[in-house]
Amino acid sequence: MTAPERDPRSQALKLDGVPVATLARRFGTPLYVYSHSTLVANYDRIRQAFAEIDPLIAFSTKSNTNGTILRILLERGAGLDIVSGGELERALRAGADPARIIYAGVGKTREEIAAALNVRILAFNVESPAEAEAINEVASGFGRKAPVAVRVNPDVAADTHHYISTGRKETKFGIPYHDVRRLCRRLARMPHLRLIGVHAHIGSQITQTEPFVKALERVVQLTHQLRRDGLTIDLVNLGGGFGIGYEESTQPIDLEELARRMMPMLRELRAQVIFEPGRSIVGPAGFLLTRVLYIKEAQTKCFAIVDGAMNDLLRPSLYSAYHRILLDGRPGRGRRRVYDVVGPICETGDFLGKDRPFPPLKPDDLLLVCDAGAYGMTMASNYNSRPRPAEVLVRQDKAYLIRHRETIDQIIGCEEIPPFLNGSGAEQRSARSPRKVRA
Repeated sequence: MTAPERDPRSQALKLDGVPVATLARRFGTPLYVYSHSTLVANYDRIRQAFAEIDPLIAFSTKSNTNGTILRILLERGAGLDIVSGGELERALRAGADPARIIYAGVGKTREEIAAALNVRILAFNVESPAEAEAINEVASGFGRKAPVAVRVNPDVAADTHHYISTGRKETKFGIPYHDVRRLCRRLARMPHLRLIGVHAHIGSQITQTEPFVKALERVVQLTHQLRRDGLTIDLVNLGGGFGIGYEESTQPIDLEELARRMMPMLRELRAQVIFEPGRSIVGPAGFLLTRVLYIKEAQTKCFAIVDGAMNDLLRPSLYSAYHRILLDGRPGRGRRRVYDVVGPICETGDFLGKDRPFPPLKPDDLLLVCDAGAYGMTMASNYNSRPRPAEVLVRQDKAYLIRHRETIDQIIGCEEIPPFLNGSGAEQRSARSPRKVRA
């Protein structure tokens, strides 16, 4: 089933058979909605493209941490790629097998390293000599060797936003290509490390095959060199970064063509291959449903002010990212106007889309922001003290609440007013018992 679907007569939008208007009435807006059919189809497509080598598809947890999303993918055979102790805990609560968890990231604390060692994860991706020393030290307390893969920075340019390009030598990620052999020999001498592989991740939202092929060529060359050095390389982690078609004019990466070009080299590796996709699996499966509050006519612009904002979906403000926005339930024929779709937050940069043509909009119209399943809810914040949205999964004509809408009490509940402010009147109010705001 393709999401979203549009009724040819009413133009009403549906996700996995559920009208978005029904979702708005039942759960309110703004609302994150995930299509089960799209999620599993995207995972299965990657799996099938590389089926010949039976890779471990370690879903990039940072792209979407909801436990239901993780559980669905785990039940289809996925592993998980994590970057924090919090993501480790989420992975375990979702039912992940620790032996299929990869721990990445440049800033693992000793406490996080210990927690991962305690449950015996598959491997740590080592990003620096100092981190390797820390893992070795923590592992000594467990009396065993920590499995590690060295993240190599292949210095391959990826045609993507510079904030999410991670494979160039000037970024904070990985070990420079020409330094990797020396570090690997050093790691092999550390008593509580077990070098098992190499890792490379050149960036995110890459829609061309060439950068991946170039990175793999360098990884294959490096693997052969390390094996000639007498080191055991049983695992080759090629990261993620498979791009999707956010814009109508942008095609997602051709996975079948990518697999065709990579397969001869992957066979040659004779190693367990790991991919770490996130966006390509969950991005197109997720949507942000938002309601028009007001239409504001300005001298040079027309604004559709909606209840969704940059705190709910940061990507347009942070990356100038484009997301398709669809209008629910109104025919697209006839006169159209151009709108900036903006939120209530007190920032000029608070927008979901600019210069978007729609039939004339009015308050209570529903807009569906597409391809919002990755780095949407995971990057959401409480800026302007706005509660984060609820999340819903739709599957076979049914909707399931998978995260409750946050409340003001939950936002303020972690705060503590120190005793020297406990005076009279309003000062006696505890942050834990805030005044109820009238609707």
